[in-house]
Amino acid sequence: MASPTTTAKVKASDAKTKADLEAEVERLRSDVTKLKDELSAAGQNSYDSARRVASSGIENLKVRSEAAIEDIREQAHDYEAQLTDAVREKPISALAIAAGVGFVLALLTRR
Repeated sequence: MASPTTTAKVKASDAKTKADLEAEVERLRSDVTKLKDELSAAGQNSYDSARRVASSGIENLKVRSEAAIEDIREQAHDYEAQLTDAVREKPISALAIAAGVGFVLALLTRR
């Protein structure tokens, strides 16, 4: 049988171990809370960064597409001017070409 002193030492040791475990659990809770907050902040920073990059990319694409549309409009205007000049220089040839294209289209659509 254990002596009263040994039993008291074991109880004291158990109380100390229990207090140590409770303190360790509290430290772990605190660490988990800090880690959660840091991960949340990192996620928010990543989201903000991705949003800025996407917004910048969209703006760049918009500017480039507007420039491309303007170039196409200018080229179409140039082609229109060339076609008008060609028709004015050779009206009979232009009329013959238009009639030929119309005839071919009529044959194709009739089938």
